[in-house]
Amino acid sequence: MSVSIKPLEDRIVVKQVDAEQTTASGLVIPDTAKEKPQEGEVVAVGPGRFNDDGDERVPMDISVGDKVIYSKYGGTEVKYGGEEYLILSARDVLAIVS
Repeated sequence: MSVSIKPLEDRIVVKQVDAEQTTASGLVIPDTAKEKPQEGEVVAVGPGRFNDDGDERVPMDISVGDKVIYSKYGGTEVKYGGEEYLILSARDVLAIVS
């Protein structure tokens, strides 16, 4: 998936996974009762932030295509090209799912 959004510094762009529509027993969950998803796929990664001296960039641990779990209220939701994305700092990422 190619996105023309280029995040700055240590930010990443994530495409959120859809929230579950039904429970395990088959009950349909209404939109008002769905939990905000905390998992998504990384579609763009910034170049990384500068170190404390300001002379070189700290490499990112996350790459495009990684599936990540991020903090519940982290990031900023944006709509671009008819799609919804979440832009968040790499520090808001809790884990990479393999």
